[in-house]
Amino acid sequence: MGWGKCMSENSSVYVLEMRHMTRRFTGVTALQDVCIHLKKDEVLAICGENGAGKSTLMKILSGSDGWGNYEGEILVEGKVCRFHSTRDAEAAGIEMIYQEISLHLELSVGENLFLGHLPVTRLGTVDWKKVHEISREYLEAVGLEVDPRQKVKTLSTSQQQLLAIARALARKPQVLVLDEPTSALTQTEADNLLRLIRNLKEKHVSCLYISHKLDEVFAIADRICVLRDGRHISTYGAGEASPRQLIEDMVGRKMEILYPKQEVEIGGEILRVEDFCVPHPYRRGHNIVDHVDFVLRRGEILGIAGLVGAGRSELLNALSGAETRGVSGRVWLEGKRIDGSSLREIKEAGIGYVTEDRKKNGFIAGASIRENIVVASLDKITDRGLISRRSEKEYAGKYFEGLAIKAPDMETPLFRLSGGNQQKVVLAKWMMTDRKVMFFDEPTRGIDVGAKAEIYRLMSRMAAEGLGIIMVSSEMPELIALCDRILVLARGRFTAEFSGDEASQEKIMAAAT
Repeated sequence: MGWGKCMSENSSVYVLEMRHMTRRFTGVTALQDVCIHLKKDEVLAICGENGAGKSTLMKILSGSDGWGNYEGEILVEGKVCRFHSTRDAEAAGIEMIYQEISLHLELSVGENLFLGHLPVTRLGTVDWKKVHEISREYLEAVGLEVDPRQKVKTLSTSQQQLLAIARALARKPQVLVLDEPTSALTQTEADNLLRLIRNLKEKHVSCLYISHKLDEVFAIADRICVLRDGRHISTYGAGEASPRQLIEDMVGRKMEILYPKQEVEIGGEILRVEDFCVPHPYRRGHNIVDHVDFVLRRGEILGIAGLVGAGRSELLNALSGAETRGVSGRVWLEGKRIDGSSLREIKEAGIGYVTEDRKKNGFIAGASIRENIVVASLDKITDRGLISRRSEKEYAGKYFEGLAIKAPDMETPLFRLSGGNQQKVVLAKWMMTDRKVMFFDEPTRGIDVGAKAEIYRLMSRMAAEGLGIIMVSSEMPELIALCDRILVLARGRFTAEFSGDEASQEKIMAAAT
């Protein structure tokens, strides 16, 4: 039979089986004899730390890592399949929704929904009326209220994620694979998505759900499968395991504290922001951050909560100097006024910024761990304009070992590391600088529970050293557990302030909406 076709086997209760999957790379076995079975009309959650093998398994299933590169077999509806491309997997009824959204930003919503499958009239031209009518059905199904003629680049990140889900549903899949689908969504949008996935079972769409958010996993999954170090560890039915049991299966050890925080004495004021405004990126004449004032103290972790689009990331972007167009207001660092006219000036003043999208602007993917650690502190390792290789290795090695970055050595390219270890390298880069204030925008997005705990310890250590920390996070339990104070941003303004002791998810959501 032709490549990408399926060869008949006995029928099964499973819509999808991945039998004895083994994938080897040079010097590394990423998957070792892993078996996955997805029942018809079921949601199967796959959990594991970064580097557990989830992504490798999904690349094989999607066809992006084609047949011949791995050992084992894939069965769809009881038929053995050989996928040589993503098109083969789609033809077999498998649709993937990735954490990193892949849409054509310059095309319209409707064009993205039906790209490659645009309906045509009898004359062979695109039937735009039909495109827009059908688009509205799928947009309504995912709770996305936008015009099908609107360009995708005008949508927020969360809206783009919902559009990616609508696009997958428009292709009428048998199996829908969702990889961290709520990482860019607000709590309300995430709840709507979970309801949508439950409804898909009634339409005979089976789901593989990959997430580090265990509350979502327990809310939606019929069964939960755990991978660790490329091996299958356990599978539980709904209600058979506790969150702590899953975490211990994932990390291979007991986790006593999920949110480690060191008690730190809060010092005096280190950062003051007054009358700060950031113009809205799309609405001319409006501010997405509108005349806000706040103070940050030494040793304090200040949380900023709010819905997507409230202006949280825009506030940090502007304060860090990453975005300066139209920004106004007054900022003092250690009592000294800084005008924020350039990213370099703000960095030299002592402000560091771990961005929301580390892959886009947090590190250099093709560069080594060593190069990424020292890139923000070249002045420390240069002598008369020349880089001292000895100093470079000495400084980088200190943080490589101190932060327990998991890699063969410091010359490993960063793209080969798991998300949690990439984030450690980003932190190491800023820890090497003479920083006084650190901004963290979604510091644990897409990171497993074990790595999260290590990131929390590093942040707590920074606070203990006297740094002031501002943290934006969409995970409210994270904010409540780690922050000494929480400010809630809604429609560009702070609507509430809570101490860590008095904050609750209900109070934060009420203020955010």
